[in-house]
Amino acid sequence: MVEEECISFPMLGEPAPDFEAETTQGPIKLSDLKGKWVVMFSHPADFTPVCTTEFMAFAKIYDELKALNVNLIGLSIDSISAHLAWVHDIREKMGVSIPFPIIADLTMKIAKKYGMIHPGQSSTAAVRCVFFIDDKGIMRAMIYYPLQNGRFMPEIIRLVKALQTTDKYKVSTPANWQPGDKVVVPPPKTAAEMEKRPMEGYECKDWYLCFKRV
Repeated sequence: MVEEECISFPMLGEPAPDFEAETTQGPIKLSDLKGKWVVMFSHPADFTPVCTTEFMAFAKIYDELKALNVNLIGLSIDSISAHLAWVHDIREKMGVSIPFPIIADLTMKIAKKYGMIHPGQSSTAAVRCVFFIDDKGIMRAMIYYPLQNGRFMPEIIRLVKALQTTDKYKVSTPANWQPGDKVVVPPPKTAAEMEKRPMEGYECKDWYLCFKRV
């Protein structure tokens, strides 16, 4: 009986698995990036149509992410030479420069550590994952997409801003929240806090659901 290779998955609220890797902009070590947020995304393969549209879209939000103290990093199971050739092709044919580093993961070491390989999709290509790692190196959010469907960049920006708002103000964000919208105040934890809640100046629908602006 052949034992199947174990593929691990990162967990929310735990340290993101550390790694060292070669990229199109030189070597990188995740733990060296503490102090900044990291958005790391995987794509199935270089020189493929959906991935090309995504790379151009990620390039367009690079400056906005940088302004939010976010390092953007790409990854696929391809070589540095393939990455470089593809980046050159995108610049020459599409007129878009790719400003972020792309990890070469030919051994799938990082892909397997981060649960990017889903056999139901492919055993040799990473699905479209997005990992949101905070400035303390903690995994805060993950989004997975199938091979055939490209990502929606405004949601990536929105989620970064939601996470940072949560950290800064110790609040939650409601469904469909956009920057500037009201946030959710943590619910009371005791009967005394519940009784006091209506006098605290929040916009309350009930004792457990109150909003404010930040």
